[in-house]
Amino acid sequence: MTNDSPIYLGLLKRTPLGGLWAAVSENGLVAVEWDDAKPDLDAYLTKRLKRPSVVDATRVSVPLRELDEYLRGRRKVFTFPIDWGLLRPFQRAVLQLVFAIPYGETRSYGEIARQAGRPRAARAVGRANATNPMPLVIPCHRVVGSDGKLHGYGGGEGLKTKEWLLKTEGAVMA
Repeated sequence: MTNDSPIYLGLLKRTPLGGLWAAVSENGLVAVEWDDAKPDLDAYLTKRLKRPSVVDATRVSVPLRELDEYLRGRRKVFTFPIDWGLLRPFQRAVLQLVFAIPYGETRSYGEIARQAGRPRAARAVGRANATNPMPLVIPCHRVVGSDGKLHGYGGGEGLKTKEWLLKTEGAVMA
C-alpha cells in the first residue's frame, strides 16, 4: 500500500454501546472508535498512519455488520481481515496474543507478557492494550489485572463498558 492509499471509514450508528466508526485499508481493519471520540480516530489516521481518509460505508460494511452482530450477542468470532502491518512490532505481537483470547475468557497482563516472551513486561502489555486501535475486535477488554479485577479501559464509558462487554460474553470475573 502506498502512503496515498486512502483509509475508508464507516459509521455504525446504533449499537448497545452507541455509535462506532470503523476504518479499513485495502488490507483490512485498521481502527475502531466510538463516535464521540471521532477526533481521536482522525488524529490517529493522519498522524500515525499518514493516510487520507474517505467515508465509504460500502467498503466498511462487513466489519460494521459483524461489530453490530457481536454487540447484540449474535457473533463470537470476527471473519474480516485485520491490517496488522500498520502496528509497531511489540504492539502487534501483544495484540495478536490478545486477539487469540477466546470469547468469554480473560487473561492477565502478566500472562500476555509471559506469552510474548517478556515476563517482566506486564506494564508494557498494558500500554499496548491502552493504545489498541481496534477495541472490541482485538478484545483488550478480556485482559484483566493479576488480581482478576478490571483495570483500565479507554473505550466508551471506561470500566463500565469493559464490565458490560465481559458480562455480555459470559466471562467469569473476580
